[in-house]
Amino acid sequence: MVNQLNRASRLQRVTSYLLMLVALAFFIFAIDLLTVSMGNLNNSVANSILLATKNPFVGLFIGILMTALIQSSSTVTSTVVAVVAAGNLELQQAVPLVLGANIGTTITSTLVSLSYLMKKKQFRRALSAGILHDFFNIFTVLILLPLELTFGFLTKLSSSAAQLFSDETYSGSFVYSKLFTRPLTEWLAGIIDIPFVTLIISIFMIFGAIKLLTTSVYRAFIVETFQDISKVIFRQPYLSLFYGIFFTAAVQSSTVTTSLVVPLVANKRVPLASSFPFIIGANIGTTVTAAIAAIYKTEAAIALALVHFFINIFGALIFMPFPIIRNIPVQLAARLGKKSSNTRLIGFAYILLTFFIIPFILIYFSK
Repeated sequence: MVNQLNRASRLQRVTSYLLMLVALAFFIFAIDLLTVSMGNLNNSVANSILLATKNPFVGLFIGILMTALIQSSSTVTSTVVAVVAAGNLELQQAVPLVLGANIGTTITSTLVSLSYLMKKKQFRRALSAGILHDFFNIFTVLILLPLELTFGFLTKLSSSAAQLFSDETYSGSFVYSKLFTRPLTEWLAGIIDIPFVTLIISIFMIFGAIKLLTTSVYRAFIVETFQDISKVIFRQPYLSLFYGIFFTAAVQSSTVTTSLVVPLVANKRVPLASSFPFIIGANIGTTVTAAIAAIYKTEAAIALALVHFFINIFGALIFMPFPIIRNIPVQLAARLGKKSSNTRLIGFAYILLTFFIIPFILIYFSK
Protein backbone atom coordinates (compact mmCIF):
# COMPACT_ATOMS: atom_id res chain seq x y z
CA MET A 1 0.00 0.00 0.00
CA VAL A 2 2.82 2.37 0.95
CA ASN A 3 4.70 1.52 -2.25
CA GLN A 4 1.61 2.22 -4.31
CA LEU A 5 1.20 5.61 -2.67
CA ASN A 6 4.88 6.43 -3.28
CA ARG A 7 4.56 5.43 -6.93
CA ALA A 8 1.44 7.55 -7.32
CA SER A 9 3.23 10.48 -5.69
CA ARG A 10 6.28 10.10 -7.97
CA LEU A 11 4.05 9.80 -11.04
CA GLN A 12 2.18 12.93 -10.04
CA ARG A 13 5.47 14.77 -9.52
CA VAL A 14 6.83 13.68 -12.92
CA THR A 15 3.56 14.71 -14.55
CA SER A 16 3.87 18.13 -12.92
CA TYR A 17 7.44 18.48 -14.23
CA LEU A 18 6.37 17.60 -17.77
CA LEU A 19 3.40 19.96 -17.53
CA MET A 20 5.74 22.70 -16.34
CA LEU A 21 8.01 22.27 -19.40
CA VAL A 22 5.01 22.27 -21.75
CA ALA A 23 3.66 25.41 -20.06
CA LEU A 24 7.04 27.15 -20.40
CA ALA A 25 7.23 26.32 -24.12
CA PHE A 26 3.61 27.46 -24.53
CA PHE A 27 4.41 30.74 -22.77
CA ILE A 28 7.38 31.43 -25.07
CA PHE A 29 5.21 30.58 -28.09
CA ALA A 30 2.46 32.98 -26.91
CA ILE A 31 4.95 35.80 -26.35
CA ASP A 32 6.45 35.19 -29.79
CA LEU A 33 2.99 35.22 -31.39
CA LEU A 34 2.20 38.52 -29.66
CA THR A 35 5.40 40.08 -30.97
CA VAL A 36 4.73 38.89 -34.52
CA SER A 37 1.13 40.15 -34.40
CA MET A 38 2.25 43.54 -33.08
CA GLY A 39 4.82 43.74 -35.84
CA ASN A 40 2.11 42.99 -38.44
CA LEU A 41 -0.37 45.53 -37.09
CA ASN A 42 -1.00 48.59 -39.22
CA ASN A 43 0.89 51.53 -37.70
CA SER A 44 -2.28 53.62 -37.33
CA VAL A 45 -4.01 50.78 -35.45
CA ALA A 46 -1.00 50.24 -33.19
CA ASN A 47 -0.73 53.97 -32.52
CA SER A 48 -4.43 54.24 -31.61
CA ILE A 49 -4.10 51.33 -29.18
CA LEU A 50 -1.04 52.77 -27.47
CA LEU A 51 -1.85 56.48 -27.79
CA ALA A 52 -2.99 56.80 -24.18
CA THR A 53 0.38 55.61 -22.88
CA LYS A 54 1.99 58.85 -24.03
CA ASN A 55 0.57 60.31 -20.84
CA PRO A 56 2.59 58.61 -18.06
CA PHE A 57 -0.18 58.97 -15.47
CA VAL A 58 -2.71 57.39 -17.81
CA GLY A 59 -0.16 54.63 -18.53
CA LEU A 60 0.17 54.07 -14.78
CA PHE A 61 -3.59 53.69 -14.29
CA ILE A 62 -3.94 51.52 -17.41
CA GLY A 63 -1.37 49.20 -15.81
CA ILE A 64 -3.35 49.17 -12.55
CA LEU A 65 -6.71 48.56 -14.23
CA MET A 66 -5.48 45.88 -16.65
CA THR A 67 -3.72 43.95 -13.90
CA ALA A 68 -6.64 44.26 -11.48
CA LEU A 69 -9.04 42.94 -14.12
CA ILE A 70 -7.01 39.85 -15.06
CA GLN A 71 -5.26 39.56 -11.67
CA SER A 72 -1.84 38.84 -13.14
CA SER A 73 0.99 41.36 -13.33
CA SER A 74 3.06 38.65 -15.01
CA THR A 75 0.67 38.66 -17.98
CA VAL A 76 0.68 42.45 -18.24
CA THR A 77 4.44 42.92 -17.91
CA SER A 78 5.32 40.08 -20.28
CA THR A 79 2.81 41.48 -22.80
CA VAL A 80 4.34 44.95 -22.53
CA VAL A 81 7.82 43.45 -23.00
CA ALA A 82 6.65 41.79 -26.22
CA VAL A 83 5.08 45.05 -27.46
CA VAL A 84 8.32 46.93 -26.76
CA ALA A 85 10.31 44.18 -28.48
CA ALA A 86 8.12 44.63 -31.58
CA GLY A 87 9.03 48.33 -31.65
CA ASN A 88 5.45 49.59 -31.17
CA LEU A 89 6.04 51.09 -27.74
CA GLU A 90 9.01 53.07 -26.51
CA LEU A 91 10.76 52.11 -23.31
CA GLN A 92 9.93 55.31 -21.43
CA GLN A 93 6.23 54.89 -22.32
CA ALA A 94 6.26 51.33 -20.99
CA VAL A 95 7.73 52.17 -17.57
CA PRO A 96 4.48 53.64 -16.10
CA LEU A 97 2.58 50.57 -17.34
CA VAL A 98 4.91 48.30 -15.38
CA LEU A 99 4.66 50.54 -12.31
CA GLY A 100 0.88 50.33 -12.55
CA ALA A 101 0.98 46.56 -12.97
CA ASN A 102 3.00 46.36 -9.76
CA ILE A 103 0.12 48.01 -7.89
CA GLY A 104 -2.66 46.15 -9.70
CA THR A 105 -1.28 42.72 -8.85
CA THR A 106 -1.82 43.29 -5.14
CA ILE A 107 -5.62 43.08 -5.47
CA THR A 108 -5.61 39.26 -5.30
CA SER A 109 -4.26 39.00 -1.77
CA THR A 110 -6.71 41.73 -0.69
CA LEU A 111 -9.61 39.78 -2.23
CA VAL A 112 -8.45 36.62 -0.43
CA SER A 113 -8.89 38.46 2.86
CA LEU A 114 -12.59 38.95 2.09
CA SER A 115 -13.11 35.22 2.67
CA TYR A 116 -12.80 36.03 6.40
CA LEU A 117 -15.52 38.68 6.23
CA MET A 118 -17.81 36.96 8.73
CA LYS A 119 -15.07 36.52 11.35
CA LYS A 120 -14.28 39.97 12.68
CA LYS A 121 -10.87 39.42 14.30
CA GLN A 122 -9.57 37.17 11.55
CA PHE A 123 -10.89 39.57 8.91
CA ARG A 124 -9.00 42.45 10.52
CA ARG A 125 -5.71 40.56 10.42
CA ALA A 126 -6.32 39.10 6.94
CA LEU A 127 -7.24 42.45 5.40
CA SER A 128 -4.21 44.08 7.02
CA ALA A 129 -1.98 41.45 5.37
CA GLY A 130 -3.61 42.00 1.98
CA ILE A 131 -3.44 45.79 2.24
CA LEU A 132 0.21 45.60 3.34
CA HIS A 133 1.16 44.33 -0.13
CA ASP A 134 -0.84 47.23 -1.64
CA PHE A 135 0.85 49.86 0.49
CA PHE A 136 4.36 48.59 -0.23
CA ASN A 137 3.85 48.85 -3.99
CA ILE A 138 1.96 52.15 -3.79
CA PHE A 139 4.74 53.76 -1.70
CA THR A 140 7.39 52.40 -4.07
CA VAL A 141 5.58 53.91 -7.06
CA LEU A 142 5.10 57.24 -5.27
CA ILE A 143 8.87 57.42 -4.78
CA LEU A 144 10.06 56.09 -8.16
CA LEU A 145 7.51 57.62 -10.58
CA PRO A 146 8.53 61.27 -9.87
CA LEU A 147 12.20 60.27 -10.28
CA GLU A 148 11.36 58.63 -13.62
CA LEU A 149 9.33 61.58 -14.88
CA THR A 150 11.89 64.16 -13.78
CA PHE A 151 15.18 62.44 -14.57
CA GLY A 152 14.28 59.33 -16.57
CA PHE A 153 15.84 57.42 -13.69
CA LEU A 154 14.55 53.91 -14.43
CA THR A 155 14.77 54.29 -18.23
CA LYS A 156 18.40 55.44 -18.21
CA LEU A 157 19.52 52.94 -15.58
CA SER A 158 17.88 49.95 -17.26
CA SER A 159 19.07 51.03 -20.74
CA SER A 160 22.66 51.24 -19.49
CA ALA A 161 22.39 47.88 -17.78
CA ALA A 162 20.78 46.30 -20.87
CA GLN A 163 23.87 47.13 -22.93
CA LEU A 164 25.75 44.52 -20.92
CA PHE A 165 23.45 41.83 -22.38
CA SER A 166 22.87 43.18 -25.89
CA ASP A 167 24.94 44.68 -28.67
CA GLU A 168 22.01 46.64 -30.08
CA THR A 169 21.67 50.40 -29.79
CA TYR A 170 18.32 51.94 -29.04
CA SER A 171 16.91 53.66 -32.14
CA GLY A 172 13.14 53.51 -31.61
CA SER A 173 12.70 50.31 -33.61
CA PHE A 174 14.19 46.88 -33.13
CA VAL A 175 15.02 43.72 -34.97
CA TYR A 176 14.10 40.92 -32.59
CA SER A 177 15.83 37.58 -32.54
CA LYS A 178 13.98 34.63 -34.07
CA LEU A 179 13.02 32.04 -31.49
CA PHE A 180 12.59 28.33 -32.08
CA THR A 181 8.84 28.98 -32.17
CA ARG A 182 9.04 31.50 -35.03
CA PRO A 183 8.11 29.14 -37.92
CA LEU A 184 4.99 28.05 -36.04
CA THR A 185 4.00 31.57 -34.97
CA GLU A 186 4.44 32.97 -38.49
CA TRP A 187 2.41 30.07 -39.88
CA LEU A 188 -0.41 30.65 -37.36
CA ALA A 189 -0.36 34.42 -37.94
CA GLY A 190 -0.60 33.76 -41.69
CA ILE A 191 -3.55 31.39 -41.22
CA ILE A 192 -5.50 33.91 -39.14
CA ASP A 193 -4.33 36.80 -41.35
CA ILE A 194 -5.95 39.43 -39.10
CA PRO A 195 -3.20 40.94 -36.89
CA PHE A 196 -5.62 42.41 -34.33
CA VAL A 197 -7.36 39.04 -33.85
CA THR A 198 -3.96 37.34 -33.53
CA LEU A 199 -3.05 39.96 -30.93
CA ILE A 200 -6.12 39.22 -28.81
CA ILE A 201 -5.60 35.46 -29.12
CA SER A 202 -1.95 35.75 -28.07
CA ILE A 203 -2.85 37.79 -24.96
CA PHE A 204 -5.31 35.11 -23.86
CA MET A 205 -2.66 32.46 -24.59
CA ILE A 206 -0.13 34.29 -22.41
CA PHE A 207 -2.62 34.45 -19.56
CA GLY A 208 -3.43 30.74 -19.94
CA ALA A 209 0.24 29.76 -20.17
CA ILE A 210 1.10 31.63 -16.96
CA LYS A 211 -1.84 30.06 -15.13
CA LEU A 212 -0.77 26.61 -16.35
CA LEU A 213 2.85 27.24 -15.39
CA THR A 214 1.86 28.55 -11.97
CA THR A 215 -0.37 25.53 -11.26
CA SER A 216 2.21 22.95 -12.36
CA VAL A 217 5.07 24.46 -10.37
CA TYR A 218 2.84 25.06 -7.36
CA ARG A 219 1.84 21.40 -7.27
CA ALA A 220 5.36 20.13 -7.90
CA PHE A 221 7.32 22.30 -5.48
CA ILE A 222 5.39 24.73 -3.35
CA VAL A 223 2.53 23.03 -1.49
CA GLU A 224 4.48 20.49 0.57
CA THR A 225 7.62 22.61 0.87
CA PHE A 226 5.79 25.73 2.04
CA GLN A 227 3.82 23.80 4.63
CA ASP A 228 6.92 22.01 5.92
CA ILE A 229 9.06 25.10 6.49
CA SER A 230 6.41 27.75 7.20
CA LYS A 231 7.56 27.79 10.83
CA VAL A 232 11.09 28.93 9.92
CA ILE A 233 10.30 31.11 6.89
CA PHE A 234 9.27 34.13 8.93
CA ARG A 235 11.81 33.99 11.79
CA GLN A 236 14.40 36.37 10.31
CA PRO A 237 13.58 39.33 8.01
CA TYR A 238 16.27 38.64 5.41
CA LEU A 239 15.63 34.89 5.44
CA SER A 240 11.96 35.65 4.88
CA LEU A 241 12.94 37.97 2.01
CA PHE A 242 14.94 35.16 0.41
CA TYR A 243 12.08 32.67 0.71
CA GLY A 244 9.71 35.22 -0.83
CA ILE A 245 12.04 35.59 -3.82
CA PHE A 246 12.56 31.82 -4.15
CA PHE A 247 8.94 30.67 -3.97
CA THR A 248 7.66 33.46 -6.22
CA ALA A 249 10.38 32.92 -8.82
CA ALA A 250 9.37 29.25 -8.86
CA VAL A 251 5.66 29.85 -9.52
CA GLN A 252 6.19 33.16 -11.39
CA SER A 253 3.29 34.76 -9.54
CA SER A 254 3.53 37.01 -6.51
CA THR A 255 -0.26 36.78 -6.18
CA VAL A 256 0.04 33.06 -5.39
CA THR A 257 2.71 33.37 -2.70
CA THR A 258 1.35 36.53 -1.06
CA SER A 259 -2.12 34.95 -0.99
CA LEU A 260 -0.60 32.08 0.99
CA VAL A 261 0.52 34.57 3.63
CA VAL A 262 -2.96 36.03 4.24
CA PRO A 263 -4.41 32.90 5.97
CA LEU A 264 -1.25 32.55 8.07
CA VAL A 265 -1.62 36.12 9.36
CA ALA A 266 -5.40 35.75 9.76
CA ASN A 267 -4.96 32.67 11.97
CA LYS A 268 -2.17 34.32 14.04
CA ARG A 269 0.44 31.82 12.85
CA VAL A 270 2.56 34.69 11.52
CA PRO A 271 2.66 38.28 12.87
CA LEU A 272 1.80 40.99 10.34
CA ALA A 273 5.23 42.66 10.65
CA SER A 274 7.02 39.33 10.07
CA SER A 275 5.12 38.75 6.82
CA PHE A 276 6.29 42.05 5.27
CA PRO A 277 9.84 40.93 4.23
CA PHE A 278 8.33 37.86 2.55
CA ILE A 279 5.96 40.10 0.58
CA ILE A 280 8.89 42.31 -0.49
CA GLY A 281 10.77 39.22 -1.65
CA ALA A 282 7.71 38.03 -3.57
CA ASN A 283 7.72 41.29 -5.50
CA ILE A 284 11.32 40.66 -6.59
CA GLY A 285 10.69 37.01 -7.47
CA THR A 286 7.82 37.84 -9.83
CA THR A 287 10.20 39.73 -12.16
CA VAL A 288 11.39 36.37 -13.52
CA THR A 289 8.43 36.29 -15.92
CA ALA A 290 9.48 39.51 -17.64
CA ALA A 291 13.02 38.16 -17.85
CA ILE A 292 11.77 35.07 -19.72
CA ALA A 293 9.68 37.31 -21.98
CA ALA A 294 12.84 39.31 -22.78
CA ILE A 295 14.38 36.25 -24.42
CA TYR A 296 14.24 38.19 -27.70
CA LYS A 297 17.59 39.72 -26.77
CA THR A 298 16.65 43.20 -27.98
CA GLU A 299 18.05 45.95 -25.84
CA ALA A 300 14.59 47.48 -25.27
CA ALA A 301 13.00 44.19 -24.17
CA ILE A 302 15.87 43.44 -21.80
CA ALA A 303 15.80 47.01 -20.50
CA LEU A 304 12.08 46.76 -19.69
CA ALA A 305 12.60 43.45 -17.90
CA LEU A 306 15.32 45.21 -15.91
CA VAL A 307 12.92 48.09 -15.16
CA HIS A 308 10.55 45.59 -13.53
CA PHE A 309 13.46 44.17 -11.55
CA PHE A 310 14.85 47.57 -10.47
CA ILE A 311 11.42 48.81 -9.32
CA ASN A 312 11.15 46.01 -6.80
CA ILE A 313 14.84 46.01 -5.86
CA PHE A 314 14.71 49.72 -5.01
CA GLY A 315 11.50 49.13 -3.08
CA ALA A 316 13.33 46.50 -1.03
CA LEU A 317 16.33 48.81 -0.51
CA ILE A 318 14.04 51.57 0.75
CA PHE A 319 12.14 49.49 3.32
CA MET A 320 14.31 46.50 4.31
CA PRO A 321 17.44 48.06 5.91
CA PHE A 322 15.61 50.32 8.39
CA PRO A 323 13.03 48.79 10.77
CA ILE A 324 11.50 52.21 11.46
CA ILE A 325 10.75 52.78 7.76
CA ARG A 326 9.70 49.16 7.31
CA ASN A 327 7.17 49.61 10.11
CA ILE A 328 5.33 52.51 8.39
CA PRO A 329 3.34 50.41 5.86
CA VAL A 330 2.75 47.77 8.56
CA GLN A 331 1.19 50.30 10.96
CA LEU A 332 -0.92 51.92 8.24
CA ALA A 333 -2.18 48.52 7.03
CA ALA A 334 -3.02 47.48 10.60
CA ARG A 335 -5.00 50.69 11.18
CA LEU A 336 -6.96 50.39 7.96
CA GLY A 337 -7.62 46.71 8.72
CA LYS A 338 -8.96 47.66 12.15
CA LYS A 339 -11.27 50.34 10.76
CA SER A 340 -12.50 48.00 8.03
CA SER A 341 -13.31 45.26 10.55
CA ASN A 342 -15.53 47.74 12.40
CA THR A 343 -17.10 49.14 9.25
CA ARG A 344 -16.96 46.51 6.50
CA LEU A 345 -17.93 49.06 3.83
CA ILE A 346 -14.51 50.70 4.18
CA GLY A 347 -12.74 47.58 2.92
CA PHE A 348 -15.00 47.27 -0.13
CA ALA A 349 -14.72 51.00 -0.88
CA TYR A 350 -10.93 50.82 -0.67
CA ILE A 351 -10.75 47.93 -3.19
CA LEU A 352 -13.21 49.48 -5.64
CA LEU A 353 -11.70 52.97 -5.51
CA THR A 354 -8.03 51.95 -5.64
CA PHE A 355 -8.16 49.30 -8.34
CA PHE A 356 -11.18 50.13 -10.49
CA ILE A 357 -13.08 53.41 -10.04
CA ILE A 358 -10.19 55.89 -9.77
CA PRO A 359 -8.12 54.31 -12.61
CA PHE A 360 -11.18 54.09 -14.89
CA ILE A 361 -12.27 57.70 -14.22
CA LEU A 362 -8.76 59.08 -14.83
CA ILE A 363 -8.33 57.05 -18.03
CA TYR A 364 -11.77 58.15 -19.26
CA PHE A 365 -11.28 61.86 -18.60
CA SER A 366 -7.77 61.81 -20.08
CA LYS A 367 -9.38 61.54 -23.54
